[in-house]
Amino acid sequence: MFGLVVVNLVQPGVGMNIDPAHIDTASIKSYTAAAEHHTTLDFLMNIVPASVVGAFAQGNMLQIILFSLLFSFALSRLGPKVTPLVDGLDMFLQGMFGVVRIVMHLAPIGAFGGIAFTIAKYGIGTLNSFAELMLAVYVTCFLFVVLVLGAVMRYCGVPLWGFLKYIKDEILIVLGTASTEAVLPQMLMKMEAMGCEKKVVGLVLPTGYTFNADGTAIYLTMAAIFIAQATNVDMTLWDQLVILGVMLLTSKGSAGVAGAGFVALAATLASMNKIPLSGLVLLVGIDRFLNEARAVTNLIGNGVATIAVAKWEGALDMDKMRRAFAAPPPAQESPTSEPAPDHYRKPV
Repeated sequence: MFGLVVVNLVQPGVGMNIDPAHIDTASIKSYTAAAEHHTTLDFLMNIVPASVVGAFAQGNMLQIILFSLLFSFALSRLGPKVTPLVDGLDMFLQGMFGVVRIVMHLAPIGAFGGIAFTIAKYGIGTLNSFAELMLAVYVTCFLFVVLVLGAVMRYCGVPLWGFLKYIKDEILIVLGTASTEAVLPQMLMKMEAMGCEKKVVGLVLPTGYTFNADGTAIYLTMAAIFIAQATNVDMTLWDQLVILGVMLLTSKGSAGVAGAGFVALAATLASMNKIPLSGLVLLVGIDRFLNEARAVTNLIGNGVATIAVAKWEGALDMDKMRRAFAAPPPAQESPTSEPAPDHYRKPV
């Protein structure tokens, strides 16, 4: 809703007068093809994995989350006898965190290559043409963090600025890589270190990566209306509200798919049958830059959600939080560093 208001006030696509019939759609065929398989029925059926190994191999987050929940329910019913298995899984988790830290150090090189490719292929003039949309998305994300998430933090009694300073390293990494996955290990440890109970952090934060994408929601709404404005499609208020409703499903159905934002947007436009699907080409050149804003917003939103749930459940240590905000940030572990401290590795 926040993005919908801003895009109607700024109207970044008005005046472009793009004819959908003359748009070359070759560069978005992979996204439109993926969107064809993300109907509501496909979304529901795709939650159940054909095999556990296949879910992990394909990186399908919805299937992984379902299996993780069922597996954890089964282990909890078996009692103390599964402690060795839980310890083994936790050791495996620490090893995976080490792999992520190695990739995290190399990710900026990939980000540099992606930006260089975008400018080389589409020209610097393309970036200038869409500067207004980019600025609108960045401003909307900033206002959303300050006003909406700030209000949630005030309700929880936690200073927003203190929290942002506490996770500033993670914010900078996400800004450079346009991906929140690279900082998930650090966020898990930092959220626990600031006073949120481990059981809340372990459930809310990873689940939020799939279901609580504030920045992606802003992007999808503004991008859809931008394409309608650029192609001179008249959208009533009801049409725009229908888009919001459809995106509630399509954004979740695309979880775990490469280019998830584009797939969700393509699925939404295809289901509407009003905004031309070919208009997605207009966003190809700047999607990498819009990714940065939505990824940072997603990161902050998931952190705030974890704090809110912890506060709600009485699982937030305010004294520990104040000490964490006042103390200098802990040094980040290098890829060859020792694993996390024992207090984090031990199962609850």
